[in-house]
Amino acid sequence: MSTMLEMKQVTKTYGDGDTTLAVLRKLDLSVRSGEFVAVLGPSGSGKSTFLSAAGALLTPTSGEIRIDGESLHGKSAQELTELRLRRIGFMFQSAQLLPYLKVEEQLLYVAKQAKLGGREAKERAAVLLQRLGLWERRGHYPEQLSGGEKQRVAIARAWMNKPAILLADEPTASLDLARGREVVQMIAGEVRSEGKAAVMVTHDERMLEWCDRVLHLEDGVLVGR
Repeated sequence: MSTMLEMKQVTKTYGDGDTTLAVLRKLDLSVRSGEFVAVLGPSGSGKSTFLSAAGALLTPTSGEIRIDGESLHGKSAQELTELRLRRIGFMFQSAQLLPYLKVEEQLLYVAKQAKLGGREAKERAAVLLQRLGLWERRGHYPEQLSGGEKQRVAIARAWMNKPAILLADEPTASLDLARGREVVQMIAGEVRSEGKAAVMVTHDERMLEWCDRVLHLEDGVLVGR
């Protein structure tokens, strides 16, 4: 199994002089293919900073981050944007679907950004929509979908560019227990079927049974449960 995400001695500080605040402190994490990892922590523990650093959205003060073996160090803003499009899938608390695009078009838009060919993109979208039980909804707009269906579209969209890793930020927060469980089960299923990896930041311990590892973010470092 290959390592999809590697974070070594990652530190992120804000401010300077006497007002310096260290949010991440020499944090280490390695996530391999086929692995679904949950990260828990109270509000203000740095979960958002951690996820932003892992997703190449924020540059750490020190340390090294590798996505699918590729180091983020020294890359330009354009190179980081391209790496995110090719290697990282994002999923957020709200589905953040584009209201003017139908379900299938949401996926094809991502494919276009990631420069997937038209025929390959259509085939990829069809596979994901069928696997996630959305094929019959492919011609619907977001306003015509339930909350659970919107998050399923968000899962399909996140996997559309065949990323090495999916980063999910509180993906079940806006859902009831049954829909939340369904979404987490589907993320786990996609991790296994795609042979990729996922990291889910959550505060809901009821969603952890489908995760391979559960870590806690405490004082800027990850601690195993």
